[in-house]
Amino acid sequence: MNGGEITQQDAIDLLDRFEAAGLEVYVDGGWGVDALLGRQTRPHLDLDITLPAASGTDVRELLTEMEFEQIPTDDTWEHNWVMQDPSLRRVDIHTYALDETGRNIGGVAYEARHLTGQGSIGHRAVRCVPVDAMIEFHLGYEQDEEDFADVLALCEAFDRPLPAELERFLPVSKSKGG
Repeated sequence: MNGGEITQQDAIDLLDRFEAAGLEVYVDGGWGVDALLGRQTRPHLDLDITLPAASGTDVRELLTEMEFEQIPTDDTWEHNWVMQDPSLRRVDIHTYALDETGRNIGGVAYEARHLTGQGSIGHRAVRCVPVDAMIEFHLGYEQDEEDFADVLALCEAFDRPLPAELERFLPVSKSKGG
C-alpha cells in the first residue's frame, strides 16, 4: 500500500467491503474513468464513490471502523466529504437522493441516468458513471491536464468527439484551424 495513493487492489478491497455491507456504490472520478476503460491509466489519490444519501451514515461508520477519519476540504457539506486513513488513502464520498422517476431531489446532482455505467477495476466488475456522463462531469470548470487526459482517453476509446471546451489542450496542429 503506497501512502497517499489508492492502488488498484485498494480500490477493489474497498469496493468489496462496501458490497459486503450491502451498500449500493458507484465509482466516479479517476477510478471511474479507468473502470470504463478497463485499465489503470494513472495513479489515483482517492477513490470517488457515490451512493444514496440514506446510506451516508452507513458508509461513514464502515470507513471509521477501517480507521478512516473525515478530513476538511473546501467542498465538504452533508452530501460530500472526504475520509482518509493513517496511510493517507482517501475516499471521496458523494451522496444523492432520487425520486421515483430517477430525478435528483437532493444531495449531489446525480440522476438515475448517471448511475448506469459498468466497468472493471482489475478483474472486478464495478458499477460506475457511464461514459457520456463522465465526459459531461469534466466540463464547466477550470480543467487541468489530468482532466484532459481522462476525457481524451474516453473519447478515443468510445468514439466520442472531444468537447470543444477541452480543445485548448490539443497541440496546435491538431486543434481546429491549426
